[in-house]
Amino acid sequence: MKPTDFAIRLTNFLGEYLSAQKNVSPNTIKAYRDTFTLLLRYCRDHWAVSPENLTLDTLNVPLVISFLNYVENEGNCSTRTRNHRLSVLHAFFRYLQTEDPCRIAQCQQILAIPLKRYIRPTVHYLTTDELAEILDKPNLATIWGRRDAALLSLLYDTGARVQELVDLSIRDIRLNPPAQICLTGKGRKSRVVPLMSGTVNLLVQYMSEHRLDCSECIDSPLFFNRRGEHLSRFGVRYLLKKYTTDARKTKPGLSKNISPHTMRHSKAMHLLQAGNPATVIQSILGHADVRSTDIYARADMKMKRHALQKAAEMAPSVKLPSWRDNKGLMEWLSSL
Repeated sequence: MKPTDFAIRLTNFLGEYLSAQKNVSPNTIKAYRDTFTLLLRYCRDHWAVSPENLTLDTLNVPLVISFLNYVENEGNCSTRTRNHRLSVLHAFFRYLQTEDPCRIAQCQQILAIPLKRYIRPTVHYLTTDELAEILDKPNLATIWGRRDAALLSLLYDTGARVQELVDLSIRDIRLNPPAQICLTGKGRKSRVVPLMSGTVNLLVQYMSEHRLDCSECIDSPLFFNRRGEHLSRFGVRYLLKKYTTDARKTKPGLSKNISPHTMRHSKAMHLLQAGNPATVIQSILGHADVRSTDIYARADMKMKRHALQKAAEMAPSVKLPSWRDNKGLMEWLSSL
């Protein structure tokens, strides 16, 4: 059976354009692939168009909007997930309009579908006491407890995304002064983050214990599972959930929704509260735009309160006249 024009364009988009020309990460390609998997299933189940018969002509604005509504409503997904699916489709049609200019009008109609506005959730972060309670839970008397202590300390110390952490190899870390680590984040962009002495000590002991400090292990994963493979994102989430549950026994008020990204938010907030400028925090976290860092300033009520108090102290003392002293106003109010 001859492949459709959609099948040919989608194969080139996922297989060649994203990896060879845009140089996006394998995880990004997987996320794009998942969106098109959902779209193919939706067209098959709700529009009676099988994947082998789906053409570019079929992908019009009504179908795309119907698919997005399905994702959000029947798929029980958030508005952010809906917007992510639409962003993937936008990327495909931006690619298509340069590959097939005859379809530029169709592509621009799809590109004109706007992202849906939503209320951004409040940034959730841990206080220093809550963080210390969690970091204190790994059992340092066991070999895996010492690994977990090093992992959690590094996760917070660097403000790394969980994927950045699990992708680390021995070559990415330097423990000699000045100790630092190289993280590769979104868009394959790398950044160097300094390490604090407490984290360095845990890593030195961990690497020595697992014989990772030799030249033959330079390409070995820094954190691995019992099969010697890179620890997965789900493995890190499991470990954090485990120690958070233990910490909640002694600190009942600890939130139940603590994820590896909460550690990243916590690092950013603590850096901000320590008086570091937004550009420094942006560099450590690897934000492409400093506006992404501004969410932490908006979330810190303590800093807002301090700023308002400082402004009030600097403002001149002015005695405002009382509206009750205005007899004309009082007579007019009484006549109403």
